[in-house]
Amino acid sequence: MENEKDDLKQEKTTEETAPETETTPEAEAAPEPETAEKAAEEPEKETKDDKKKKKKDLKDALEKKEAELAEQKDQYLRLMAEYQNYRNRTTEEKKKIYGDAKVDCVKELLGVMDTFERALEAPCTDENYKKGVELTFTQIQKAFEKLGVTEVAALGETFDPNLHNAIKQVDDSDYESDKVCEVFQKGYMLGDRLIRPAMVAVSV
Repeated sequence: MENEKDDLKQEKTTEETAPETETTPEAEAAPEPETAEKAAEEPEKETKDDKKKKKKDLKDALEKKEAELAEQKDQYLRLMAEYQNYRNRTTEEKKKIYGDAKVDCVKELLGVMDTFERALEAPCTDENYKKGVELTFTQIQKAFEKLGVTEVAALGETFDPNLHNAIKQVDDSDYESDKVCEVFQKGYMLGDRLIRPAMVAVSV
């Protein structure tokens, strides 16, 4: 028992007198001052580069999208312009087709109008018959007015080759030179479009 106590006492004395040469894990892991400074600088430098690269990538992507948007907008504007041109062209074509059909129809009815005018000028002893012809002629005139058909001014007007068709010249003292002195067949217009020129005689 005493021997064991002596051994313990001796070990304790040895531990107290032994030099402290052991190092802690923190001390072993701690880098030298210069190495630590470099290690701190490197992550910071990488972070800045990453930010610059990311910013550049975003800028490039934005520019690409803006270019795509501009191209799409240009295509849209071109398409809208083409569509508007198509609508205008179609509208004009419809107007022309309608106008041509209207003119053709009026031309066919002008012969009927001429016949009724000649019938009114012819002598007739049957008053009821004459009144019926007059009423029918009046209805045709009203129908022409609704369609926009107007008579070409001729008698007493200055000869206009765009509106009048001169079939002869007359030495008539009642009219000045180059005036329409007689109308053989009335002319008609549909709006500002000549359907048939007036057939006239011109004074000289």
